[in-house]
Amino acid sequence: MTQATTAPGDARTALRVHNARLIDGTGSSPVDDAVVTIDAQGTITYAGAAATAPPAADDASTVRAVDAGGRTVLPGFFDCHVHLAYAQGSPPGRRAELDPVLVTLDTVTRLRQTLDAGITSARDLGGLSAGFRTAVETGRVVGPRLHTAVRIISHTGGHADVRLRDGTDLSAGMSEIADSTDAARLAVRRVLRDGADLVKVCATGGMGSPYDDPDDEGLLEEEIRAVVDEARRHGGRPVAAHAQGNAGILNALRGGVTSIEHGYGLDERALDLAGERGVFVVPTLSTVYAGINKDTMPDYHYQKKVRWSGTTKENIARAIEYGARIALGTDAAVGPHGVNLMELSYLVDLGMDPMAAIVAGTRTSAELLGVADRLGTLAPGRTADLVICDGDPLQDIGVLGDPARIVCVVQGGVVRKDLLLPAAPSGRQP
Repeated sequence: MTQATTAPGDARTALRVHNARLIDGTGSSPVDDAVVTIDAQGTITYAGAAATAPPAADDASTVRAVDAGGRTVLPGFFDCHVHLAYAQGSPPGRRAELDPVLVTLDTVTRLRQTLDAGITSARDLGGLSAGFRTAVETGRVVGPRLHTAVRIISHTGGHADVRLRDGTDLSAGMSEIADSTDAARLAVRRVLRDGADLVKVCATGGMGSPYDDPDDEGLLEEEIRAVVDEARRHGGRPVAAHAQGNAGILNALRGGVTSIEHGYGLDERALDLAGERGVFVVPTLSTVYAGINKDTMPDYHYQKKVRWSGTTKENIARAIEYGARIALGTDAAVGPHGVNLMELSYLVDLGMDPMAAIVAGTRTSAELLGVADRLGTLAPGRTADLVICDGDPLQDIGVLGDPARIVCVVQGGVVRKDLLLPAAPSGRQP
């Protein structure tokens, strides 16, 4: 099969992936010599052993055969914490210096890079207009299907307040400031008016913000509770909390958020409370493993990163051991775009089993986004999002983090990326 990509608007074709090793995203044992069949509407009709698969169609013109060459087929992955409107290491204020057309074109490029890395669904947590979600849905551009928070709700001087002292707003559309419970409700209404799928709040300070520290508390517990209530009143939308220090994490949990983003300071009390309430943790370890560069970071940012690095690894390792409900997120823009699945390696490095890491990036992430009934696992009736990787991620999880080894990406039954070579002899990789 020659290298090719599918352009927006191209018609779906029924697919039959064979000669594959199947990891279905549920945590079940892999299936060797597996087959996945997909109908012309982009729905999986079979995923399992070749011995019990429906027979291949006689008419090759109606079904496209994909020989995986013994490679591993998995569900399309999620990245539940990205910032696609920003280049890596570029603070929000720098975006305001660019022509908006260039910002849009660069964002479209990052969408494509992210999809090619194996991410078929992504949740953008600040800075991305809802128009990009619509552009993907309508085939104007190719990228992961998107959920976006549009802007981040923060208090004055908090993590998402990047205004200068003279009041100049450098957020380039990223920030929504709220300093009371009433203002918090109004902020929710504003982001929902602008098309947000979910709401993001700052429950703590952060690494990259100039005016605070990760241990500083952000919105008050009652303000977070008001945000959660307002989101509930408008379609039951989820609330993600930027939460690094433990005091703010506890405020966010007691306030009723859906997910804790980062969670660097998680202690046992917070883990117990998160477990009791079914709250997800999105550790964004890429910011610790791949997001520290003294030469490109302001000194205050670098110093905070170095100070928190060891604590983060210790606490997230404990969260993994506790069995926290972990979903995959990278905070791409703080770290590099287009290598999102390196996050799996960092989870494994801190003690997560490779299969559990894959489940975190597929089924559990689909649960966080509320789409587990159609995405995140490979089973009949599910939407056909899948990736084929060159290698065995259960033996070397790092193969998923190398985009060159993501040789095929299928999204909704459409082949978006295809690097497969002509078929090798059965059971052997070229």
